This record gives sequence, structure tokens and C-alpha cells, in this order.
Amino acid sequence: MPVKPQVASAESTRNSDDEGCPTLTNKFSTLYIKPLVSPFSIIIDNTKTMAAGGIHGDVLEGILSHVPVIDLVPVSHVSHSWKRAVSSSLAHVRPIKPWLIVVTQNRRASHVTALHAYDPRSHLWLQIKHPTSTSTHASPLCSSHSTLLYTLSLAHFSFSLDALHLHWHHAPSPRLCRTHPLVARVANLVVIAGGVCHFEDDPLAVEIYHIETRTWETCPSMPPLLKGSTASSWLSVAVAGQVMHVTEKHSGVTYSFHTEFKTWKGPFNLRAAASVFHCVTGTLGNRFMLAGLLGEVDDVKGVKLWEVRLRDGLGSGMEEVGEMPTDMVGRLFSGSELGSLEATWIGNFVYLMNSSTPEEFVACELLDGGGCQWRTLRNPAVNYGSRMVVCAGDVRMQDLRRAMTSENLTFCVKHV
Repeated sequence: MPVKPQVASAESTRNSDDEGCPTLTNKFSTLYIKPLVSPFSIIIDNTKTMAAGGIHGDVLEGILSHVPVIDLVPVSHVSHSWKRAVSSSLAHVRPIKPWLIVVTQNRRASHVTALHAYDPRSHLWLQIKHPTSTSTHASPLCSSHSTLLYTLSLAHFSFSLDALHLHWHHAPSPRLCRTHPLVARVANLVVIAGGVCHFEDDPLAVEIYHIETRTWETCPSMPPLLKGSTASSWLSVAVAGQVMHVTEKHSGVTYSFHTEFKTWKGPFNLRAAASVFHCVTGTLGNRFMLAGLLGEVDDVKGVKLWEVRLRDGLGSGMEEVGEMPTDMVGRLFSGSELGSLEATWIGNFVYLMNSSTPEEFVACELLDGGGCQWRTLRNPAVNYGSRMVVCAGDVRMQDLRRAMTSENLTFCVKHV
């Protein structure tokens, strides 16, 4: 059932109406904003009553701070003053936070996909539905360094960079045949490294795709030390500025590829402690981060986060910034096989998942004043007949407005 946008005060409580959609009630009134023929055709109940009651300025902005982001889109079209209140509330009271995106793809029919998203500002899971409910993807979907979604085959290479991953850039395929390579978007380039098919000459080959000119360029190959682990399942990739960092997950050995100068540097040792047996990297803003598993493959003792110092070179040190609570470690790893630690990094958030038990995420938010806030999230997108790909998007109001209007998408709350 599509979401029925509401506005409520700070004393709001969440209930369910007769149609199964969540509602917000408050001591003033309940405000319903119902789409008619188009998202811009809306009926506002009790608007005059609220206006007469002096709901404006800081009070209105405070009320709007408790409204889910998807409901603020139609609210912003009530009037110019409400639009300003929405913008001010998001800028100064309760900003939008980046979304976690989960895409499922039918294993037998690749064109059948489903899109779910978690909004950490509103603490809501959403299913995003398109009228056609199918895509044009004939190849398996993949994700890389949290914000890049792509498909790669012998004939085609397509990738998506927008926040909700609704728009795709279709490019000619790379010159070499590859399976499970490293793929990274660096500025206006897309780097593809390793994963070369066995019948090709160079298993470490690197190619760069120039988005603006739609052309491929051959670059220096990956360092020989990575020859035994060139597939994406063995390596973790992170992008910081013009540099792509490639880390071997088990050893922590890391090399850096500078896309401007087409040079490799390293190796650097990012194994933060002797007890770390598996690690993955990513970036949060300008911070180069590492998540590490402590213990052994069949006995995970803990999960820690580190920030890697970049100022004096990649090997200049690491600083521990957080440790997952013990009970969450147990929920994520106890009693199950360790597939691999998958991490999705965006904004101030990292979402961690054991690939063998995708039913649950552990989310960590790095707080501005220092420290971490941890929580567990049930994953409503799990479908055992489908492949699951996890990424993220820095969603903005303009993205949601465009999705609800020109894209004609529907956002439905998923209760978990």
C-alpha cells in the first residue's frame, strides 16, 4: 500500500489506519496528504485549522522533523511557506541521512528485480515500486565501494551512479573478458582491474573507462603480489579522491592506484592487529576506514572499526574508532558459517552483514562528537529465490521529487 504522508508534532505516535499504511497523530490534528491524479494534485485536511492555530516558524519546523522524508515531498507543495519550513527543518533540525539500498534479482529471470531502501533518519524500510516492475538487465547485478551498481558481460557494461540507482549509463564492454573483477568509480572514470578470464594473457590487467568520451584506456597492471587474488571476492576496494585503494581481505596487504598519474604504490600493511583475520575497507566522507574481524574463521571474537591515516602516506598508522557490542557479534556470526563480511559505507554510516546470514544487518553511525551508535536491522528484502546486492545512496529531496513525479515510483513502508 503506498505511503500516505502525514504531519505530526513532537508528541506523535505511529499507528496503522484501515488501509494498512502508517499514520502519525498529534495533539493538534491528523494531517492527510493524499495523491490524486498526479503527485502534485493533493488534498490537505485541516490545513486551515493548523494555520489558524499559529502552526508556523520553529513550531512547524519541529513538527516536520518527526515526519518521514518521503512524506515531506507532498508536504512541501502545500504552500511556499511550508516548502521553506521543510527546507529549514531538513537543514537545521533533522537532516536527511544517506539510505541503504538493497536490490534483489531473480536468479532465473534477470530482468525481474525488486528495490528496497532503509531510511536511517526515519528508521523505516521502504519498498520502491516501478509501474513496469521489471528492468532491462540480462546480466547479474553487482555493487562496488558502496555507491556503484553495475552489470558486466562480454557484450555490455552498464553502471548506475545516482542516489536511488534508477538511471543507467550503457557503455561498450571492456577489451578483455573478465569475471568478478574489481570495479570502481573514481571522479569521471570507471576503473576495472583483475578478474581476467584464464584464456587472456594478463590476469592483472587494468582498464579505465572515460565516462565523458565513452572510451577505454589500458593502464599499468596490478602489482604481481596480487596475482593469486585478483577477483573481487578476495579483494576490497575503496576510493578516496583520485586514488583507488585495493586491499587483500585476509592479509591486509594494500596497494594504491592513482588514476591521474596511472601509477601503483605499495604494498602497505593495513592489518590493524595480529588477531584480525579478515578485513574490508571503505570511505566515510574523506575518511579511509577499515572493518576487521577478530578471532578465527569458525570463532569470531569481535568486530572493530579503524580509521586509516592518509596525511603522511597510507602506511602512517591507524586509529581505532569503534567496536561492535558483543551481543551483536553473536547475532551476526554465532551458529552460522562465515561467508564473508560485507560492508556498505556512506555518510557517517557503515552497514555490516555476514553474507551467509543476510537476514540481518548491523549498522554503525559514527557520531559527530566522537563515538559510535550501533543497532541491528532486520532485512525485509531477503528472498531465497533471488540474488541480493547491497549498496547505498546519498538521497536528497530532489531525488525523491523526481522519483515520485517523472519516474512515477511508489514508496511503500515495509513493517519488520
